[in-house]
Amino acid sequence: MPPFEERIRVLEESLSPFAVRSLETRGREMPEEECGVRTPFQRDRDRIVHSKPFRRLKGKTQVFIDPAGDHYRTRMTHTLETTAISRVVARALRLNEDLTEAIGLGHDMGHTPFGHAGEDALDSAVQNRFGRRFRHNEQSLRIARSLNLTHEVCDGILTHTGEREPETLEGKIVRLVDRVAYINHDIDDAVRYGLLSDDDLPHEEIAVLGPTGSARIDTLVHDIVDQSDGVDDIRQSAEVGEAMLSLRAFMFERVYLGPQAAPEHARAHDVVRRIFDHLVERGDSVDEIVDYIAGMTDRFAIAYAESL
Repeated sequence: MPPFEERIRVLEESLSPFAVRSLETRGREMPEEECGVRTPFQRDRDRIVHSKPFRRLKGKTQVFIDPAGDHYRTRMTHTLETTAISRVVARALRLNEDLTEAIGLGHDMGHTPFGHAGEDALDSAVQNRFGRRFRHNEQSLRIARSLNLTHEVCDGILTHTGEREPETLEGKIVRLVDRVAYINHDIDDAVRYGLLSDDDLPHEEIAVLGPTGSARIDTLVHDIVDQSDGVDDIRQSAEVGEAMLSLRAFMFERVYLGPQAAPEHARAHDVVRRIFDHLVERGDSVDEIVDYIAGMTDRFAIAYAESL
């Protein structure tokens, strides 16, 4: 056995019996020679970080479209926060941190500009013109496959949202922590933007989860670890899980789909539709159109639409 492989096997002897072992991956669609200094999941992480789709996340909306301020979250900062929290949970549960990290970093690579408003706009345009759907997790998987990532990372990226559950506990961590991260940092951004005040937040849920974003994340992480330790699942307690879902519903009502969001959503739909129609008239294929629009940053999309 090569020395590096032997060291990895020894290091991972302390992992939970429910963890994915790095050298027992189900592999890649296109077989490759293994690296002598990185595990397969570490290689996946590096491919994601050095890819253009990952770099473009810094110019994509999380909630507020092209906001005038340097402290609002972008899709990049959301991705980094999700990944950091996920690694904490994975380490506490003795699961595979490298696999968790790769899934976390790659989960939103296929997201459109303008956040979920852009996703809805592209989905509607593709459905009306070509009779198919657009989902950002499926586009993220498309990118992951183009990078020839491992099966476990591809599965975690695809199933971080939607009906299918991840095959691995590492994927289940990212699926749950994605919500933990965006609910809490979107509250922070909404307060900064002036859409909410701390007094607007639902009092019963805040009493359970905590008065600040960091306190709520701490409560949610401890609850996940306590409920999932020693079992083949990633769980929340009923009280904390229900409080989180209720807070999420509040954010959809007041922020994501609130009346103040309508003009921004209309703007996003107009920009995406104008670009989409132009590319159709130009004769681009549906895959070319989807890849091009989904890969745009907010500012590039706005400038491109204005140039038309």
